[in-house]
Amino acid sequence: MSSGTLPARAEEDEDARARRPLVTGRTPAADAPRGAAASRVAHRVPFYETDAMGVVHHSNFVRYLELARIAWLAEHDRPYTEYVAQGLHFATTRVEVDYLRAVRFDDVIEVCTWADRVGGASLRMSYTLRVGSELVATAATEHAAVDPDGRVRRIPAERRAALRALVASES
Repeated sequence: MSSGTLPARAEEDEDARARRPLVTGRTPAADAPRGAAASRVAHRVPFYETDAMGVVHHSNFVRYLELARIAWLAEHDRPYTEYVAQGLHFATTRVEVDYLRAVRFDDVIEVCTWADRVGGASLRMSYTLRVGSELVATAATEHAAVDPDGRVRRIPAERRAALRALVASES
């Protein structure tokens, strides 16, 4: 499957869709501030992510944000596994989600992600989530850089500079 395309619904059963990897791309993201490095991740909602009413359970949005953040790091900075290999993790310290409308089974959610702020030992990411052209949620997450024992550590200066270069400059 080529990047940016989704298979026809009739050609896949629900289990096959659930196992399919996320589609990512560096397409320009109109939701991100001008000058911010943004990524887009698409995810077709499998049935098991929904509740008895066929609506995506709210807890799944946190997963979508995590998947989008990891994809953003891989596309614009370095794979998260390289941070882990250096003994650095980004522990989630805050999650904000504003739900604007329900998302349902088989909807394709597109998550636009960008870095909003990079501190000495922290990172704030922002997100928009859309189904088609309709905005269904906005979100932000904050992360503390920590070592494997959970102690806060500064982001190495080289990585911090590289990440800050990806944040939209204020004008």
